[in-house]
Formats: sequence, structure tokens, C-alpha cells
Amino acid sequence: MSGTAPITSAVIPGQPGPHLMQAAFLVEDLEAAARAWTQTTGIGPFFIVPHIQLAEFDYRGEKGAGLDFSVALAQSGGVQIELIQQHCDNPSAYRDLIAKGQQGFHHFCIYTPDYDATRQRYIDQGFISAVDGVFGAMRFCYVDTSPALGCMIEIVEQDEGQTAFFTRVAEAAADWDGVTDPIRPGFPD
Repeated sequence: MSGTAPITSAVIPGQPGPHLMQAAFLVEDLEAAARAWTQTTGIGPFFIVPHIQLAEFDYRGEKGAGLDFSVALAQSGGVQIELIQQHCDNPSAYRDLIAKGQQGFHHFCIYTPDYDATRQRYIDQGFISAVDGVFGAMRFCYVDTSPALGCMIEIVEQDEGQTAFFTRVAEAAADWDGVTDPIRPGFPD
């Protein structure tokens, strides 16, 4: 297939391809959840990106009302763990599956250089896109695969800046002693 990365036996963390590179969970308290993950599983450190403001996106075919959320990312082998806290009450792909006051697994993510073909593959199967948006120059969507999988699939377009951040998260996990600075700013001042 033209434009898609070859499938290899070794998945490099944070690198694009057809694989599921991330498992994401919606939580009510981001820092408490990151600490619980670190203490319970030993996964870390978590990099926090607070209050991401998403003003323009389509939510189920209509203009979204805006979104304020924070994320925390850590690496566990070839899989990135993402924790998400939605701060506002606006409708979102997050609240479509996890009600306010609840927490749980939300989506897998595919990070791909062939965004259009990857997205279209799911649409051609009859799934709908719950959210379509752009963050900087990077396109993303949440395809509602919950009828078939019990969760959504996020598709993120490969982006040089995003790849650098994902690589930094993975490298920190590889060298982490399991204790020092378990929660870190995603983008220190």
C-alpha cells in the first residue's frame, strides 16, 4: 500500500504506523490518576500538558462548542498510556463513552503518515467520526468504533513536533528509576 509504513516485528515507541500505539483513559483527577498508575503499575514518568484549549473542531458533523482538557502521557514498552481529564461540560467524544464523575478506558490511537486513508478505512466500514479537528497543523479524529470494539479509535496525523514529544516521553520511561519525578511538565517553561 502506498503511503503506509511497513509492518515490522519491532514497534518503536512514538513512531507512526498501522499499529495501535496508545491506550487512553478518561479520568476525573489527572495528577491523582497519574500517581495511581505510577504506584500501581510502575509505569512512568507521566508528562502533563494542562488545559489544552480546542476551539475549533467538528463534533458529530456540527461545529463543536469548544473543549478544555488536560492530558498526561507515559510510555510502557511499545504502548503509550494517555490519561485525559475534561474540565468543561461541553459535549465531546470523551463524554460520549465516559460520563462525568466516572473514569475508564476510552480509546486506542493510531499515529499515521497516511491520515486520509487510515480514517477512510474506518468510514468505509460504516463507522462515523465523532470528532474531526486540527491541533496546530496536525489533523486528528475520534472514530466511534464503540459498537464493534467497546471504545473509540483516535487517528492522529504524523507531525514532526508530536513525534519529538512522543520520543521524549518514551526515552524518559526507558531511563526512569521508578521514583524520581514521577509527574513532569510536558513542556517546561
